[in-house]
Amino acid sequence: MKIETKIKRKIKFSKNIFIMAHKNLDLDALGACIGVSAISNHFHKKNYIIIDDEKHELGVEKVLKEIGNNYHIIKSSHIPDYYSKRSILIIVDTNKAQLLQSDKILHYFKNIIILDHHQETDQTISNTDRIIDEEASSACEIVTNLIEHYHVKLDKTPATFILAGIVLDTNNFIVKTTTKTYQAAYYLAEQGAIPRKVQYFLKQDIKDYIIRQKVITEAKVINNKYAVSVASDKIKYKREELAKIADTLLQFNNIEASFVLGNRTDGGIGLSARSEGNINVGEIAENFGGGGDNHDAAAQIKNMTLLEAFEELKKLLK
Repeated sequence: MKIETKIKRKIKFSKNIFIMAHKNLDLDALGACIGVSAISNHFHKKNYIIIDDEKHELGVEKVLKEIGNNYHIIKSSHIPDYYSKRSILIIVDTNKAQLLQSDKILHYFKNIIILDHHQETDQTISNTDRIIDEEASSACEIVTNLIEHYHVKLDKTPATFILAGIVLDTNNFIVKTTTKTYQAAYYLAEQGAIPRKVQYFLKQDIKDYIIRQKVITEAKVINNKYAVSVASDKIKYKREELAKIADTLLQFNNIEASFVLGNRTDGGIGLSARSEGNINVGEIAENFGGGGDNHDAAAQIKNMTLLEAFEELKKLLK
């Protein structure tokens, strides 16, 4: 039985559906949640998007503001209010329990489905039905394929949210972009997705941009192919800011992978890594308690100073 058919049967048999992504939502994670909600609605299933994050990056904040009351967004602590023995959980944009909005709720569910584009490891949640496609650009691309496969009718607003996730994870179709990525974007455009609105969600704050440029000027090149930048320990950075710095560093000549370290606003030290695909930055991030794949990875490092994290990173790269 094809996995798409198996997932469809489980959705149709379910009483209701809970949808959850990783902590520190980005536009790909949120867009994928919205796409799964559209699939659930298509099969006339009540669905709930679980968001425990208290703070959000700018793009996610904009989308959540536009969503308003059009989606059932709940905290993980509210699951017992809606739970049934025939409830299922659909996880998007991660396959590891420790990265979820809440890993404490997994015991509720006998049926768990994972839709992800990150590498499977020994930490991948077991006993699940899953589509894990490391060649896909994003979770939103995988969810778009399911939407098309199930003939789900999308309105222009959710189509735009989902397209924003693809544009984010491909850095405007620069990295990890295949023919299937363009096909998914074309399909969403056919459903009414508005590219101008996507760019609005991705717009940057000019003050943050200036701060990022200062971090980029401090970059060091290791082994003639790794760009590594350590941000000032006097400043705290949003997770997405570190990711944007890593995206920029990867664009320079002869750089095959980029790494950025900096204190995060939500605690700990953030590691953001990018690669053209030849370096598995996900495996490097796993050494710091994070994860990812051959193209992008991240970690939130506890119990280390910036200097200690930098020295450990240098050892791994050499």
